[in-house]
Amino acid sequence: MTTWRPPTGIRAIVIGLAWDSGRLLASEIRGSDGVVKGIRPLGGSIEFGETREQALHREFMEELGIAISIVGPWHAIENIFEFEGRTGHEIVFAADVELNDNSLFGREEIYTIESGQEQRVVWADLSELAVRDLKLFPIGLAQIIQLHQVSQNS
Repeated sequence: MTTWRPPTGIRAIVIGLAWDSGRLLASEIRGSDGVVKGIRPLGGSIEFGETREQALHREFMEELGIAISIVGPWHAIENIFEFEGRTGHEIVFAADVELNDNSLFGREEIYTIESGQEQRVVWADLSELAVRDLKLFPIGLAQIIQLHQVSQNS
């Protein structure tokens, strides 16, 4: 099993925030020891010449084989992090999305292939992450989600 390592340059990525009954659709992030370290919403790199909208649609189609609708405003996070001894640097664009396929709702786990490896995707209750000693990636996303939810309820 090859462990993902951050690239040696800055990369622009997109992530889609898909929700079901207050739970976020996210991939499990594992360390080289195979232990789950946290979760990250689905998405990936923006390719050269591609808009963030096009990238987000493409990523959901590649990872889950489904179409999405972007339904929320974009949020940006500069994410400088350390993973498995290597520093990574990302500019992350995040937006709320709706899945155009109801078959994924209510499923406890979903499997997809990412970079040639099976990836477990779950509907995660963010309030349970701390109890399970897991993190939400990218760092800073939890604050954006919280601020966005507060502004929607105002």
